[in-house]
Amino acid sequence: MNKKTTVTLYYLASVLFYIVAITKFINSGFSSGVIWLCLGSACLCFGASAQSKNKRSDDEDTSNKK
Repeated sequence: MNKKTTVTLYYLASVLFYIVAITKFINSGFSSGVIWLCLGSACLCFGASAQSKNKRSDDEDTSNKK
């Protein structure tokens, strides 16, 4: 899978988890929404980590080409 696609999917999953968290907060209560909020935050962290890792590897690739 492409590196950029992986980052985009992490961010998309994060947004979807946040949407579910909002609906759970409104409909079922606090504890159920917190779980979904934590899952969304974890996906957001994974996406940011993958993006910075990709950026570093791209920087190394361009420096090796010079």
